[in-house]
Amino acid sequence: MTPADTRADPATEAPSEPVDLNSASAFPRNGVAGGDRKPAPGPATAPGRRRLRLPPWTPRRQHLVVVGGFLLTALWVTSQIWVDPAGRVAALYSSDPAQVQFFLAHSVRVVLHGEFPFFTEQFNYPDGVNLMANTAILALGIPMVPVTLLFGPAVTFVLLVTLGLAGTATAWYVVLSRHLVRSRLAAAVGGWFCGFSPAMLSHANWHPNIISQFLLPFIVWRVLVITRSQRPYRDGLLLALLVTVQAFINEEILLFTAMACGVFLAAVLVQRPQLWWEAWRPLAKALATCTAVAGALLAYPLYVQFAGPMAYHGLSDAVRDYGNDIAAFVAPGSPTLGGDDAANTGLAPNYSEENAFFGWSLSLIAVGIVAWLRHDVVVRALAATGVFFAVLSLGERISWWDQEIGVGPWEWLVRLPLLDAVVPTRFGLITTVTVGLLLTLAVDRSRGLPLPRRTLRLRTAAGLVLALLPIAPMPLAVTSRPPVPEFITADRWRGYVAEDQTLVPIPVPSMGNTHGMRWAAAVNLDFKIPGGYFLAPRNANTGDPGRFGGRPSGLGELLSEVAKTGRTLQLDDRQQRRALDDLRHWRAAILVLPVDQHHAEPLRLTVEQLVGPGKRELDVWVWDVRALLEPAPTA
Repeated sequence: MTPADTRADPATEAPSEPVDLNSASAFPRNGVAGGDRKPAPGPATAPGRRRLRLPPWTPRRQHLVVVGGFLLTALWVTSQIWVDPAGRVAALYSSDPAQVQFFLAHSVRVVLHGEFPFFTEQFNYPDGVNLMANTAILALGIPMVPVTLLFGPAVTFVLLVTLGLAGTATAWYVVLSRHLVRSRLAAAVGGWFCGFSPAMLSHANWHPNIISQFLLPFIVWRVLVITRSQRPYRDGLLLALLVTVQAFINEEILLFTAMACGVFLAAVLVQRPQLWWEAWRPLAKALATCTAVAGALLAYPLYVQFAGPMAYHGLSDAVRDYGNDIAAFVAPGSPTLGGDDAANTGLAPNYSEENAFFGWSLSLIAVGIVAWLRHDVVVRALAATGVFFAVLSLGERISWWDQEIGVGPWEWLVRLPLLDAVVPTRFGLITTVTVGLLLTLAVDRSRGLPLPRRTLRLRTAAGLVLALLPIAPMPLAVTSRPPVPEFITADRWRGYVAEDQTLVPIPVPSMGNTHGMRWAAAVNLDFKIPGGYFLAPRNANTGDPGRFGGRPSGLGELLSEVAKTGRTLQLDDRQQRRALDDLRHWRAAILVLPVDQHHAEPLRLTVEQLVGPGKRELDVWVWDVRALLEPAPTA
């Protein structure tokens, strides 16, 4: 089943020659009919005059220019982080980059030390963390191990963000130019939007696993191929390999892709039900092969994720009801030329989840494209898919300019298996791709309009500027963050901490205090830490609903309050006993407080009430608690 088969009758369709999307050879080479024809010779040059001859504008050069443009744009977007990868981080929120850097360091341990890839005790000790349930990006981190070893996880993080943006745009360009449209400009526009949309820019500062979508165009293409495959078992195997790798990048995006393909194909079949009889046999064979192979490859990792230690079911209530405001679809994203952080307040859960934000002009143009190409079955199916997931992205409560106006359909889906682990606002990422494909088709079909060539070019350029300029990408906003203490990087901690003990950063690592995770990542997780930022079952009971962080810690809560308020707490006997119990549970060797930590003095005074005076060593305060926490000798 291909879009070539689903187009309307020629008498009612916009001027466009049907193309068999299952055959790259169906496209004319060099972008013109009869690609093997040589260009007509130009006018003769007068004798005695030398004419400047430019290099031929070959398809290869065109591809290089497009891909180079994508890479330069990605470097522009991440330029402020590249200035100082270790010292700069996304403005407003710094937790996710620290978590990703921790996962990158874990990949180093997997490769160099053969550590178990799907679970770790290096943070949240001694309970540990289920990494399959926390998107440990092994498919990105393991290939990047040489970079992480040479330059550190902070450099690897920004490199992944840069390559994720440029790679996603390039992948869509390759698939679109080879299999969907003749116009390379149309393919470049579609790749640009899919790679640098406001939603992608929003996630770029925090979630390289979400923006690394370079496999998705190929997965979508293979799904379309298997509907008319002549070799369904081979094509099913290829799809299984793509699915397996994507599962180790981000399972949520993989689920979205599967859902989007299902809804799109259903929308096509509703319009052309006769296509089912051609598609169902190869589709069934290929999907059965894909399920068997991918199921075998992913069986054990998925077992660990859903039934292994520290497995949880369902997301934390803090994110389960994240949804888009309807007004978000007509507002420009914050990290864009026309964006306004203040104007976007309340339209998205936070600045890392701006999953709509197309702006008024693009929204109206998208509607206009659907109206113009309404006789095209593929366009109607894309429109239905985009609207379907846009509605789901509104979440459990539908709002308009931050005012609740009703209950959304997600209210009845949120408790279903697998969907209970989805952040609903991210369904807007599917709508983003459908808008990008509509732009691609519109630019490609416009070439057939009965207009003078110059007029057609001017109108196409004007339409693209109107649609894309307000949401043009801008450099990501960053802020500075404290460096990893020299006490850590100079390995002074090694004289205190044994393999089965922990180094306790002050404040204790949590969702809002992730600097200790960066310390551990900087030395490839050679020491364990308690707490951290991750998803785990409540109270560390495997199988319970998920929450951010491990089991509640009395000491962690006390120090977090001091770090926020700057007020030294006067601890009673009960609080002191509970804090010491936490340290024993963590098998703490030392407590470490940077001297330049925000509110360092009240934190130091609070810790001294628990374990006595600390000592200054390099750029930190250190409390050696090994003797204090040893069990009393028995008679």
